[in-house]
Amino acid sequence: MYSDVQLFIDGKWQPAQGGKTIDVFNPASNEVIGKVASASKADLDLALKAAERGFKQWRRVSPYERSKVLRRAADLMRERADKMATILSTEQGKPVGEAKAEILTSADLLDWFAEEGRRTYGRIVPARAAGVYQLVVKEPVGPVAAFTPWNFPVSQTVRKVGAALATGCSIIVKPPEETPASPACLGDIFKEAGLPDGVLNIVYGNPPEISGYLVPHPIIKKVSFTGSVPVGKHLAALAGTHMKRATMELGGHAPAMVFDDADVDAAASILAGSKFRNAGQVCVSPTRFLIQEGVYDRFLGKFVDHARSVKVGDGAADGTQMGPLVNERRLEAVEKLINEAVSDGATIETGGKRIGNKGSFFEPTVMTGLTADMRIMNEEPFGPIALVMPFKSFDDVVSEANRLPYGLAAYAFTKSNKTVTDLGSEIETGMLTINHLGLALPEVPFGGIKDSGYGSEGGTEALEAYLITKFVSQAGH
Repeated sequence: MYSDVQLFIDGKWQPAQGGKTIDVFNPASNEVIGKVASASKADLDLALKAAERGFKQWRRVSPYERSKVLRRAADLMRERADKMATILSTEQGKPVGEAKAEILTSADLLDWFAEEGRRTYGRIVPARAAGVYQLVVKEPVGPVAAFTPWNFPVSQTVRKVGAALATGCSIIVKPPEETPASPACLGDIFKEAGLPDGVLNIVYGNPPEISGYLVPHPIIKKVSFTGSVPVGKHLAALAGTHMKRATMELGGHAPAMVFDDADVDAAASILAGSKFRNAGQVCVSPTRFLIQEGVYDRFLGKFVDHARSVKVGDGAADGTQMGPLVNERRLEAVEKLINEAVSDGATIETGGKRIGNKGSFFEPTVMTGLTADMRIMNEEPFGPIALVMPFKSFDDVVSEANRLPYGLAAYAFTKSNKTVTDLGSEIETGMLTINHLGLALPEVPFGGIKDSGYGSEGGTEALEAYLITKFVSQAGH
């Protein structure tokens, strides 16, 4: 079922010119299941030239016709959802059901971009003199270099590819080497959908080498990156040095605020489902659970019960609700954060240990007795860890929610309209969802502030990042 992955350049699959490959592992067994080609600079030069040619052709295709290609790609993705989900689950670890949901959501994203790309309107500005027409037009920015993470290898790739193609840009995308085969499916899908050769190129290899070569290259006009804050800051600085547009969707440490008047049962259930989805390896995952004192004990008891009920296992097994972490490095990082916190006085209410000695499985974990100076309270754990602490007043919870330099997502549960209004104005975040999970839909913005990055990968804002605004002023003879 699992096949080795090559480079997709100029509409063709090909091995790396130097023959170099990288092993791919199944996180449920830690066994090698395949290899992915590792691109050299010679391969990247081929991709750059292809993207340059592809852009010259694709930008001349009308938005209406581009929309048809994206629509066909979305339909093909739905037809292949089961196969793609199995591949994704095998290389990433998440349950097959979650993997299939990611594929279908990605198809919805393509549909959204297909339609919204037909509406990249300009405008006419009234002139000050007779016979003068002042036009504002939108044009594609040019070839794009995009870098995507392993936690949602298909949907994060589709967010960048879909926006680029809908606006008339070509793109070189580097999906993750840990999970290469599921995003690689996009190569065949778009080719069959009628995308001209060279418009989409997919490469893999050493991340610093690839980004260090593509970002400064004069052919590349825009950079889009999803990943860690340190890498994002480095790439943003590199893009800035070369005056490249950049979209940065980086890490978070999301506060989840539950007030005394909230529906505690619903809050515990909704937040547990969100916390342990994809084993907590989600940039918007709720992490700091800030619970008002009046409902703290009740919430903690119910949340711990939810955590203990999560069935952990191979993503391919029936009934699995949470798969393994993506690799042994991630598991070791999570263990280290937890052990340090315990040494500093934190308490493990449930979980806290790896499961078995095969694969990268880890128990859903709930911790209390936390203080703001603990490393786990300041660094994104990116694992199945819920950090639960009480708060007294609205001002107290706002202070803690805004304490960190992150600002990607935040959650809140309350029945008070005043509290809802005050949260909307006081919480420093790119996205705030109250009394439900309402993030990451195709039609809504998706992005952060502060160290969590800038730009959006959802809604109409996602397309703006791939467009330039040109002003044309014309007078009659």
